[in-house]
Amino acid sequence: MLVFFVDLILLFFAYSFLGWCIEVTLKYFQFHRFINRGFFTGPILPIYGSGAALITVAVSSLARFEYGYGSTFALSFVICGTLEYLTSYWMEKRFHARWWDYSQKPMNLHGRVWIGNLMLFGLGGVAIIHIINPLFDRILAAFSFSAKEITACVLTAVFAADYVLTHFVMKLVKIGVESSEADSTEEISKEVYLLLSDKSVFHKRFADAYPEVIYRTERITARLAEVKAETERLRAEAEQQLEARREAVADRLEPATLIKSKIISKQNDLIEMLYHEQTASEEIKALKSEIDREKERLEERPLGALASDRRGDQRGRRSS
Repeated sequence: MLVFFVDLILLFFAYSFLGWCIEVTLKYFQFHRFINRGFFTGPILPIYGSGAALITVAVSSLARFEYGYGSTFALSFVICGTLEYLTSYWMEKRFHARWWDYSQKPMNLHGRVWIGNLMLFGLGGVAIIHIINPLFDRILAAFSFSAKEITACVLTAVFAADYVLTHFVMKLVKIGVESSEADSTEEISKEVYLLLSDKSVFHKRFADAYPEVIYRTERITARLAEVKAETERLRAEAEQQLEARREAVADRLEPATLIKSKIISKQNDLIEMLYHEQTASEEIKALKSEIDREKERLEERPLGALASDRRGDQRGRRSS
């Protein structure tokens, strides 16, 4: 058991260093310069080492039941995704900053994890368990337990010292964020960068490590909520005004003949409702007959004549 624990510590540091190398390489292609990634001053990213160590322990525990590529992929998918989500959540609550944000990515969960990274975690777990770990085990087998134990102790001591230094840097960052009177994350980022740039080389390194960090205090969160509510209110008012204008324009553009047709139709409905052949007087019956004859004349007129009448109506309105 002790041998497995020591090997696990060495595996943690090995994958933490490998993750640091990956991050530095990716950021070099993105920003075309070397950026020492991570919170620690040394070349180490513990989240990678923690993920690899957790996957190794989980697969070792389930090896007696199943030990295949599918189960390894699923475990890595879930374990590393959970680790990334919880790390993002804790660090945002602890330091009022979002160190990575996948909100613009498809199928993301609260911007902390997204499906692309989860798939890579699954594939990475398969590579770790079935390819890299066997090679790593053979390398460790070439060293005595004492040598591995001493190496693990030395690396742990260096890691602890680096953590203490990182703690003071992050404490300064937290103080800078909490004391800021800025109302936007961009302004806070500038203030924190200037604050760290005036300090030691360790503080400057951290200022350059996360150029895309998003700082969020309670003030900014409340302000963003106010802006969102105001935006929704303005959008609703604009839609109401647009609908009112659309109806007004539609009323103005509606042809007079169409309005007349509607009036005639309504008049016909009214006549049908009020007119009764048995009770109507001779005068009303005569008026009804005259209206029917005029309707027949109107229906028998060709379309060209109706169009001419409309043009005549328009000329008459312009001259008046």
